[in-house]
Amino acid sequence: MLFIQYPKCTTCQKAKKWLDDNNIVYTDRHIKEENPTYEELKLWYEKSGLPLKKFFNTSGLLYKSMNLKDRLPSMTEEEQLRLLASDGMLVKRPLVIKDDTVLTGFRPAEWEKLIR
Repeated sequence: MLFIQYPKCTTCQKAKKWLDDNNIVYTDRHIKEENPTYEELKLWYEKSGLPLKKFFNTSGLLYKSMNLKDRLPSMTEEEQLRLLASDGMLVKRPLVIKDDTVLTGFRPAEWEKLIR
């Protein structure tokens, strides 16, 4: 299982603690140091069945400063994926990839059902 996170993010810290407390083995990846690639994001998006907007960190400063709330609707999926791949701070975190499961954000009840 791949756990992509930003160490300073409190939600990521809670998620990591949950994984550790539940003895779940994972590979930890720092999103700022090793941003997901376009190819990875495309694959995860297709696997997830989620709307592409769920992959954006909509509460992040970069998202807001780039006015993406207004810009995303007129962008193609490819343009959005390339934008996500350009900066890890645009990507919703934490991000968990396990087999055919892709989770964005940390919701303990959902993680309990899909990861354990």
